[in-house]
Amino acid sequence: MAKKVKKPWQTKDVMTQIYEMNLWGGKDFDFYSGEGSHHPKIVKPYLKAIKTFLKSFEELPIICDLGCGDFNIGKHLVEYTKKYIGVDIVEALIERNKKKFNAIKLDFRCLDLAKDELPKADCIILRQVLQHLSNAEIKNIVNKLKNYKYVILTEHIPLGNFTPNKDLISGQGIRLKQNSGVNILKPPFNFKVKDKKQLDECVLENNKGRIATILFEVF
Repeated sequence: MAKKVKKPWQTKDVMTQIYEMNLWGGKDFDFYSGEGSHHPKIVKPYLKAIKTFLKSFEELPIICDLGCGDFNIGKHLVEYTKKYIGVDIVEALIERNKKKFNAIKLDFRCLDLAKDELPKADCIILRQVLQHLSNAEIKNIVNKLKNYKYVILTEHIPLGNFTPNKDLISGQGIRLKQNSGVNILKPPFNFKVKDKKQLDECVLENNKGRIATILFEVF
């Protein structure tokens, strides 16, 4: 009798397990997207910067939050938008968000960013998502970003100089231990932009890198 070949885990399975096992912390929470979405030192200046940007629009923008997680960040931004679309790969998390957060202009969808067609919007928010994904998945996502006018990208990267975009297996960890981080302007992604501006940066204690938020204006 032939042995059954064990199928490799898909990113959806991996991310679902991370939340089920509280691998990003927050054991007292039903779903917890990590300190990057909860620590005041990280969250407060980030929200201030994003709100300032959203207020600069003459008309309220449509925002698509790719990897909205537990929505501890996004819930503060909905009022500054015409429509806010929260997307995540974890089905149970999206169902929870639908029940917990309710507003006419709020829309939650369960999608795989690398495989599925993404919603139309004026601006994309990608907050500490790409850092957990393989280069192949990032490349698929970056290829779709050219369809949007603005992309707000937040990544946890090393202090000082580092080698960008070392590959990893999608999951809980990031590239920091390899002295690497995601830079979508560099190979193998080579994302072309009209302009870029740093909106926020939080330097973490104990040489744990920095969390940088950059606004890209796309051609």
